[in-house]
Amino acid sequence: MRFAYELAKRSMRDYSNKFSRKDFTLPQLFACLVVREHQNKSYRGVEALLRDSDHWCKQIGMKRVPDHNTLCRAFKVILSLSRIGRLLDRLAQWMALSKALGITCAIDSTIYDTHHRSRHYEQRCRHYSASDEKTSNSRRSRSARRSPKLSLSVDTRSHIILAARARTGMGSDAPDFLPLLRDSQRRRPGLKTALADSGYDSHENHRIARTELKVRSLIQANCGRPSAKPPASWYRRMMRKKLSGSQKGKPYGQRAQSETVNSMMKRNLSDHLRVRTAKGRRREQMLRVITHDLMVVLSRLE
Repeated sequence: MRFAYELAKRSMRDYSNKFSRKDFTLPQLFACLVVREHQNKSYRGVEALLRDSDHWCKQIGMKRVPDHNTLCRAFKVILSLSRIGRLLDRLAQWMALSKALGITCAIDSTIYDTHHRSRHYEQRCRHYSASDEKTSNSRRSRSARRSPKLSLSVDTRSHIILAARARTGMGSDAPDFLPLLRDSQRRRPGLKTALADSGYDSHENHRIARTELKVRSLIQANCGRPSAKPPASWYRRMMRKKLSGSQKGKPYGQRAQSETVNSMMKRNLSDHLRVRTAKGRRREQMLRVITHDLMVVLSRLE
């Protein structure tokens, strides 16, 4: 909580408006939100936790515990894209100062559940699913359109997240590659290699990464329908030849570090979201990115 407060104090203003009530500062409320995410609690649950641990609040200058309604409103105000970007910039600077960042990033995406459900419930849903193919396909398509998706660019050496994009729907991953790579290169100027799976396979992704950004891109060329013919573009043909066979001990083998980070986030911070709106889910996913980076940086400092 103290670490999150220090991060926010260096990255955002104390108040969102000059007419604010001045009961709590934005860094103080952000620290409370990080505690809520770290402990996987509701707004009322984190309010009760802070009341039982009021000395935590005193250490960051809070005279009383914020109400759960205050935390709910702060969640909407604080977690804008500009503030999230500044927080990620500051975390990357801290890791760069400790010389913990590498020169390779791995890009991958993952899907989060919209609510908590037990494994037994999933088994019963599959057991009683509709036998009609048209009905089952329409249900899957509705679920796919509502699914929260998080794309990450991960530093393979330190497991810190350099860039993230949250959106709704299980569409193609390829459009997210260049925005993630540009943000990663801005936060890590010495970036030399970008790794990704076949979901990001695209000739334009290779061309812009290699010619404009000067970053070596390694992406499996398996996108589209399977065919014995070689890919049409030069970059994709090179990837088909270069990345064939086992990649153990080779640079592309480090792509699994992005999957490791996705697993870390889901094991430590839960694999389901608590917010019910699409915009709120995107905010919650970005808050989990910040919380994960805080945990990585703090563990390294300790």
